[in-house]
Amino acid sequence: MAEPRPHAATPIAFVKAMLLAYHMYGQSPKEALKLAQITPALLRRRGSRITAAQLETFARTAMQQLDDEALGWFSRRLPWGSYGMLVRASLTAPTLEVALKRWCRHHRLLTEDIVFRLEQQAGSARLVLQEHTPLGAMREFCLLTSLRNAHGVACWLVDSRIPLREVRFPFAAPPHREVYPLLFPGPVRFDAEPAGFSFDAQYLQLPVRRDERALQAMLQQALKLIVLPYRRDRLLVQRVRELLRSRAGELRSGEALAAALNMSLRTLHRQLRDEGASLQALKDEARRDQAIELLRRTRQPLKRVAEAVGFDNEKSFARAFKQWTGQPPGAYRPRRQD
Repeated sequence: MAEPRPHAATPIAFVKAMLLAYHMYGQSPKEALKLAQITPALLRRRGSRITAAQLETFARTAMQQLDDEALGWFSRRLPWGSYGMLVRASLTAPTLEVALKRWCRHHRLLTEDIVFRLEQQAGSARLVLQEHTPLGAMREFCLLTSLRNAHGVACWLVDSRIPLREVRFPFAAPPHREVYPLLFPGPVRFDAEPAGFSFDAQYLQLPVRRDERALQAMLQQALKLIVLPYRRDRLLVQRVRELLRSRAGELRSGEALAAALNMSLRTLHRQLRDEGASLQALKDEARRDQAIELLRRTRQPLKRVAEAVGFDNEKSFARAFKQWTGQPPGAYRPRRQD
């Protein structure tokens, strides 16, 4: 059976942005294009696409040949290994919050053309990117890659997918805007100042799980952190529990819950399975807890309690409740005081 062909979703515009760096440094991109199997016809064809592997190959070769991991974006080169040094500086942080603060501070040692800042407010964390120098024709690719890199490193440090509440870009939506949701796990807004992304602040408390050995292995394939989204989500079970508790009435179906989490139902099932949980078990847990609270705190008839937690009739509710707790619902009723 033949293996499926890699999906070509990356716009050729990203390659053309990197070609500007070759032009700026007066070097030929022929070898990099050949290694990545990017033909002149692909470059000429409007709207053409390449695979993530092709982009990774071309970007790695370009960074090494030009000795600039920023690919000409900034007023000085960032020699090969600069971002590896930046990750290493965050490696010994106890939590993601400390690691990102170090990232913001140490990134300024590389360049002040763009500056990162971590903010927190009302349970939300936001990584803001401020431009201090005009980036010209390289602006889109610079901002996109810088945010994707920061998000990818953050996910890698805590070994967890970090869903994004919002991603902002201060430029108009490009012709290839449909690729942005593939790169960022969250809603993307254009013409929105300043550039940056926000996420649940709970992720900041996750411990950094990587060491020097893991860093050495990662650096062999570091560009995958930019090109491919991270899959594991160590807080997904907790997030599902919170949604089932706070929005139980409107999130009755798996599809509705997945939409609230900004993912497909299939992805939700897969990621919960990776975390050793299942959607059905979490839904049953939420319904059990809600039922117990209603039984203990109210005098509602069992029929009303059954309806409140999503059962069509009292009989099916009582059967399920006994499976969950080993006791009938009546056992959780407060005893009458004579």
